[in-house]
Amino acid sequence: MLLFKIMSFLTGYVRIIVKGDATEKFVNMAASRGLYLWDVGKPEGGGISLKTRVSAVRPLRHIARRTKCRFYIESRHGAPFWISRLQRRKVLAAGFILFTGSLYFLSSLVFTLEVKGNKSLETGQILAIAEEAGLKKGVLKWQFEPTQVEAALEERLPLVSWAGVYIKGTRVTIEIAEKVLPEKKDLRPAHVVAKKAGVISEVLVFDGLAAVKEGDTVMPGQVLISGVIPPPGEQEKPEKDNTSKVSKPPRLVHAQGIARARVWYEGYGEAKPVETGLRPGGRQAARYSIKYHDKEIIMLDTLNTPFDQCEQEISIKRLPSWRNISVPVELVTIKYVEMVGYREDRGREGARRLAGEMALQSAMNQLPPGARLTVQRFEEAHTENPENLVRVKAILEVIEDIGVERVFSH
Repeated sequence: MLLFKIMSFLTGYVRIIVKGDATEKFVNMAASRGLYLWDVGKPEGGGISLKTRVSAVRPLRHIARRTKCRFYIESRHGAPFWISRLQRRKVLAAGFILFTGSLYFLSSLVFTLEVKGNKSLETGQILAIAEEAGLKKGVLKWQFEPTQVEAALEERLPLVSWAGVYIKGTRVTIEIAEKVLPEKKDLRPAHVVAKKAGVISEVLVFDGLAAVKEGDTVMPGQVLISGVIPPPGEQEKPEKDNTSKVSKPPRLVHAQGIARARVWYEGYGEAKPVETGLRPGGRQAARYSIKYHDKEIIMLDTLNTPFDQCEQEISIKRLPSWRNISVPVELVTIKYVEMVGYREDRGREGARRLAGEMALQSAMNQLPPGARLTVQRFEEAHTENPENLVRVKAILEVIEDIGVERVFSH
């Protein structure tokens, strides 16, 4: 079908109107002689309308005479008629050719340069190297080679591990993948100290000297892994021998390691066995008004509140200022949300369960990333004067790394 339409456009086709008493016979005879007819219909003026190729017009005249019908050409379409019209309008044809050529030329230029993926490298530095390789704004697409630009970026910039140049329309995008350099090792003397209280469960020393062991209770700021390493074979002196001379000074290092400890977190929650209050009922209403200085014009709804109990949400929109000129006109929207009363009887057991969930969530929110939960328990708080409220405390025991590096002077 597509090929037929293309061929009809290239050879030219016409739309004709056929009138007479035997229009159906006209169509049947044309089809029997192999003449292509399509888009056959009935126009408002009577008769039939159809489309056919230009080469079929002469044979259709003979068929019209034999069927005592007459037809006339309503419109002409296709390349031959289009070229003929252009030949009569040479200025228009020249303008069309000039426009098409200009459009093709402009679409072949690079108007926008974009750099993506660079973090430490400056965009200007990347564009300067690309310009030396032939890529810059205003250059024709065929005047530079993307592979040469990519090679120049990878060769001139040591931090670039990969570069890609992509062309899309008049935009050229340079994508950069930077090398990931290893972080510089901190050589300053440092201890690994406890950032919170806990009971040591495991100490892994990468560098330094373990200052605690499994089962020790530590407090915040206490040294877990020392950055002071005494000379090999030297024993710690008793306090009375502090004045004795040391043969070799201790070695100072930047202590590193993992100190895992048992840490406890607490969360609190409370709930009522019977709870009453207000909550959204599902119905909403809105009021719109325009405010000018102290005057307000109601556009929709009335000043009366539509519900017995409701909450209001007020939104004010102002016209944007232009060249320090501000128009004191505001669009005020008041949204009314209906609130209805409710009563929920969950019982003491249900209240205890809800309070426990709230307490557990409160405690879980305190856990740091990487903490491993080992034990959880709940305690209900009892008071001398019981009231219509259930209080529950959740206690979590976790294993986590409590060590943090702290630099010291020597």
